[in-house]
Amino acid sequence: MPLSTDPTRSKPIALWQDVPYLENLSLEIVQALADVATRRQYAMGTVIFTESEPGAGLFMIETGTVKVCRYSKEGREQTLNLFARGDTFNDVSALDGGPNPASAIALTDAVLWRVARTDLQLLARRYPELAWALIESIARRTRYLVGLVQDLSLRSVKSRLAKLLLDQAQNSESDAIPRMLTQEEMASRLGTVREVVGRALRALSAAGIIQFERHQIVILDVARLAEEAEL
Repeated sequence: MPLSTDPTRSKPIALWQDVPYLENLSLEIVQALADVATRRQYAMGTVIFTESEPGAGLFMIETGTVKVCRYSKEGREQTLNLFARGDTFNDVSALDGGPNPASAIALTDAVLWRVARTDLQLLARRYPELAWALIESIARRTRYLVGLVQDLSLRSVKSRLAKLLLDQAQNSESDAIPRMLTQEEMASRLGTVREVVGRALRALSAAGIIQFERHQIVILDVARLAEEAEL
């Protein structure tokens, strides 16, 4: 459950305007969307919603990071995506009315804005431009998932790990991963198990591509790591 909800608090119009697929819409449309949104706060580790439950609505992130994931019957986790400020998530169930296709968990303390499916439907009927923007958003999300399926099906774990490390390093001013993910977290992101990730890390280290240093992974050879990511 959220720490609090506050539908009366002023809505961050500028934040909604920064959502990529809404940035070209008129102020009237963005204002209408913000007016039906309710603000929710979640503590780190809180489950925002779970897969297969009735649709929780469309969420947009004001602050914090949210993990969207699925679980196998054995409890193994597959991380589908991480979302941060200005991102929306749970578009699918908000649009098709079905259950949540995945679970969402607050990786940090988070402030979110939620739009109920019924409100989204009314606005989409009133503003065709909004409906088209939502369609384009779903299309982009589909492209991402197609790429994820390709990675899981056609790339080795070492290749997927190299790509993950490169992506993580892009958020750093150096070639060091700012926060060393645990092997369990890496496995969840890569669709494998911790032991396989451990072997892939050791292989990259033995090849002189990365090294471990004070709870960080330091990339020694970006070009070779990029080559591994493409294999």
